[in-house]
Amino acid sequence: MTTTLRPAEPLQQKPDGGRCRTYDVCVNSRRVGAVRLSTDPAFGAASGVIDELRVDEPDRRRGRGTVAALASEEVLRGWGCVEVQISVPADAEAALRMARSLGYTERSRNMVKDLPAEPPALPEGVEVRPMSEDEYARWEARAKAGFAQSWIDRGVPEDQARNKAEDSARRYRPEGLATPGVAIHVVVHEGRPAGFLWTGRIELEPGRWAAFVYDIEVDAEQRGLGLGRALMLLAERVAREAGETRLGLHVFAGNTPAIRLYESLGYRTTLVNSAKELR
Repeated sequence: MTTTLRPAEPLQQKPDGGRCRTYDVCVNSRRVGAVRLSTDPAFGAASGVIDELRVDEPDRRRGRGTVAALASEEVLRGWGCVEVQISVPADAEAALRMARSLGYTERSRNMVKDLPAEPPALPEGVEVRPMSEDEYARWEARAKAGFAQSWIDRGVPEDQARNKAEDSARRYRPEGLATPGVAIHVVVHEGRPAGFLWTGRIELEPGRWAAFVYDIEVDAEQRGLGLGRALMLLAERVAREAGETRLGLHVFAGNTPAIRLYESLGYRTTLVNSAKELR
């Protein structure tokens, strides 16, 4: 039996070179599932995405998903993509094993926490305040550069990484500090700024919004003092005061101290985001 992809809709092309298309997964022309392929507008048209790969229950555990993933990679190569990304639910053990067997490497993960009814108190002696406009002007360029470098360190080409950083800024804080729903706080230690927290809102799932920690950082010389934990507790307070009941975040693979902190605070992994080069 032969597993193939069959277009289920016309190819959609965008002015910036982006593409997307849904395909049926077929076995000898019999539909057994579906997959949606696209290019990532944040990284650029050279970065492909395999999304919503699904094989119907009667045809699972027969290698259909693996063959469909490989066929998807061939389509993306034909589009000129040099890498492919996938996001797999953390509890989908078979899909995670398949991704590893096909050479995908974890880049990051998404985590979420269901917030308690009462927001937590901040530790004694911790001072936080909103970021000022002057601080924001200095912070923005540094934040973009740091975000881009985090992707570069994980194998993303520099131009794609910088495109991702610019896209994030445009999408999530288009009006800077005045962007509705956005809050950037500074933590102060011994009278001087020691780190920051950027929170806002995001659509975690279609039609389901939640509060989100977009960025958090404690100055290197101030780490180990509990300021990161204090900022995460602040994020919960900000979210609760805005009427939110869930708080999400994104953390890069390899950032073990941060992952341990989030897990200790009750966050659970929802998505594992991986990528591989297309050769």
